[in-house]
Amino acid sequence: MERTTSTPRLLLLFALVGAWVGCEKPPAAPGDGTTELPVVEVRTQRVERQRRWATEEVVGTVRPRLRAVLEAKVSGRIEEMRVVPGQLVRAGELLVRLEDREIRARLEQARALHEQAERDFRRRETLWREQTISRAEYDAAEAQLRVAVAALQEAETQLAHTRIVAPFDGRITAKHADVGDLAVPGRPLVEIEDPRALRLEADVPEALLEKVQLGQRLEVRIPAAQVTLEGTVSEITPVADPRTRTFPVKVDLPPQPGLRSGLFGRLVIPVAEVEAIRVPARAVLVRGQMELAYVVRGERAELRLVKTGKRLAEEVEVVSGLAPGEVLVVEADQPLRDGQPVRVK
Repeated sequence: MERTTSTPRLLLLFALVGAWVGCEKPPAAPGDGTTELPVVEVRTQRVERQRRWATEEVVGTVRPRLRAVLEAKVSGRIEEMRVVPGQLVRAGELLVRLEDREIRARLEQARALHEQAERDFRRRETLWREQTISRAEYDAAEAQLRVAVAALQEAETQLAHTRIVAPFDGRITAKHADVGDLAVPGRPLVEIEDPRALRLEADVPEALLEKVQLGQRLEVRIPAAQVTLEGTVSEITPVADPRTRTFPVKVDLPPQPGLRSGLFGRLVIPVAEVEAIRVPARAVLVRGQMELAYVVRGERAELRLVKTGKRLAEEVEVVSGLAPGEVLVVEADQPLRDGQPVRVK
């Protein structure tokens, strides 16, 4: 086959491609002013090192300072149960009443014997004064009266034990028996606690015990109630638990709405004073696994990759990424970009 080459056609094709490429507009170079970002107003804060106390947290549980487990002192069927869990009661209020027919019968018998012994003693006393009986007969009548008085007091006490009353103002937290059950000494019937007086009970490790003193005021955080309180150390057990190597510590808490027995809490123990950079938490932006912040440099926002440490209320510690003296952007009227012009309010 004969190969033919058309030189004019090739030259024409190259000329068309060159013309098309020449018509393409080159992209704008960054920083040439053609895509300048708008100015954003920002609020700033100078980065400074601040001193604070380094702390360790110990978990604990909120417990009542005043709590009682009520039992019967005599055996008997429960005839009346007047309370349910959650009920508020007053000191001296009747909670449980036991069947008391047998005890009342013994009480009537003791009263009769007491009355008889008292009449015998009065007669013997009169005869003794008249010198018609011996001293031994008078002493026997006096002893019999004392025995009768003691028996009467015992029967009255036994009858009083059939009525179980509240030892203090509080709330019923548990009920372990009901009407018809047999109450016996040693078996719990109801539990009561004072909800107005609470404390945090925490097991402090032996390494931190020297940082805790009686009467010391420590911070207590209750996450469920969303409160932070200042409590007073009221008790420190001097002997460690041999299994956990911890010392039970009790911290009295002030009254606080929403605080209940049984809630989880954290006891904050100061360990040492340290210096660190602290900034408002809102100044640190979280993007996935990265923490970012903006600083002002030459009237422009400069993006920084930072690393944070402990969060302290509305502030957070910055471990790296910022230096003292730099101007940190705390708030901006709109989202910032690296290199964007800014105006400080």
